[in-house]
Amino acid sequence: MVVTERMRIRGREFEVDVRAGTGAAGAVLLHGFPQSSASWDVVGDALAARGVSSWAPNQRGYSPGARPERVADYRLDELVADVIALCDALPFDAVHLVGHDWGAIVAWATAARHPERVASLTAVSVPHPAAFARARAEDPVQREKSGYIEYLVQPGSEDLLAADGAAALRLGFGDVVAPEIADRHLAPLLEPGAMKAALNWYRAIGEDWARVPPVAVASTLVWGAGDIAVARSGVDLCAEFVHADLTVVALEDKGHWLPEEAPDELTAAILARTGIAGPSPGS
Repeated sequence: MVVTERMRIRGREFEVDVRAGTGAAGAVLLHGFPQSSASWDVVGDALAARGVSSWAPNQRGYSPGARPERVADYRLDELVADVIALCDALPFDAVHLVGHDWGAIVAWATAARHPERVASLTAVSVPHPAAFARARAEDPVQREKSGYIEYLVQPGSEDLLAADGAAALRLGFGDVVAPEIADRHLAPLLEPGAMKAALNWYRAIGEDWARVPPVAVASTLVWGAGDIAVARSGVDLCAEFVHADLTVVALEDKGHWLPEEAPDELTAAILARTGIAGPSPGS
């Protein structure tokens, strides 16, 4: 059963979906853009069934009570600090950290800078930020796939994305994300100031991604070969930035929205990384 709590984190109020497991393990699940904590519904339930408690926040800008206006408030350091403050409120010295899309970027950076707080890392769809930054600089395929970022950072793009009930973002989900889940993702982004806040994550990037240090935490990267935003080049570079055990699970017939498209495979990969018994990826 999921309970949505309002947690006070760094002076702001975050909406956090909490699922209680019966075991001693805890996971923090970080969503991406343009999604919400609802992206973890199936995976979170499956983890709870295996005894893993989880906390899935609507992150900075997505929670109404945590929506500052300045671009600088969305720098990667701020996003990481939110995660650590959330962890401070949990009954664990270290958590199993899972992130998809932008959530993966934040998860990588958190593990790199606070390895003592991360028992394991499962990154979904996006490789280590420095690997991704290099792929964007060197691989024409990745540059093409990342072209949408240039649009997102333009002034006024939030108004265009919010038009017609965020029709453009709904189109991006294709038929992978069910309409009712898409509604849950996009409703918060249609609140005043929310779309701008979500896009400020992109506007604040600067050199942040390239400067994320290597990770010394046992890590798994789950990536879909049909990903519309992430090419294989960054996945292949990822090992250079993980100074610990790294497992790459490549799902050849899947795309970008893996928490919704491949929840069974993703749950299995998370359980394998945590060391908790579960089915093998792809089974």
